[in-house]
Amino acid sequence: MKKILVFLYGVVSYVMFLGTLLYVFGFIGNLFVPKSLDSGPVGPLGQALLIDTLLLGVFAVQHSVMARRGFKNWLTRFIPKAAERSTYVLLSNLCLILLCWQWQPLGGMIWQVESILGQGIFYSLFGLGVIIIVMSTFLLNHFDLFGLRQVYLYLRGIEYTPLKFDTPWFYSYVRHPLYVGFLLVLWSTPTMTITHLVFAIASTAYILIAIQFEERDLVHEHGENYLRYREEVPMIIPRPAKAKAAS
Repeated sequence: MKKILVFLYGVVSYVMFLGTLLYVFGFIGNLFVPKSLDSGPVGPLGQALLIDTLLLGVFAVQHSVMARRGFKNWLTRFIPKAAERSTYVLLSNLCLILLCWQWQPLGGMIWQVESILGQGIFYSLFGLGVIIIVMSTFLLNHFDLFGLRQVYLYLRGIEYTPLKFDTPWFYSYVRHPLYVGFLLVLWSTPTMTITHLVFAIASTAYILIAIQFEERDLVHEHGENYLRYREEVPMIIPRPAKAKAAS
């Protein structure tokens, strides 16, 4: 019964993640959702900035702290090890839902592209970012990344084995294609408001900081393989073909 419950817990967390991720794409892109980055009444600037900063801070702390090995070791003293990743996914979902629900628009306009061609270019880049994000998760192991593999193996009574170090396709050009996708999603908008700019700058800063912690863990986990990979492959900006070949 315990194994079944852990498996169901993982499935629910994953299904919740799918819905949350779709909503977040709509939220950032101001597309198809009842409340987005720029929708809703604009309140007092100071109050809105404080609330938005707290919301982003809650997500950043949860997302970073729970990803560290020390926290994982502490957490698995209280829950099955197989449920650790699903718990991380679940709490990330809840933080994102809170952010989307309580986000306060700031108003103001930085740029607005009126032409159909210009809008098409921005939305195409946004869509490309979404595609890169989704494909990047599947190039390694989508179901391991979001906890389903762990709970499935636990249900079957099979010992979990970590994924081997691999650098398929996107990962041979940049070390963090997932973040490249998110940067495209964050910045590819035909209507850049102050609200969107604050969100994009804060999220970009978080991504750049998170990469440092993530790479430290990857070096610890994969040793020389990752150190060599880090020397040969750029972080998020691909090198031109000639420079890459020369290196």
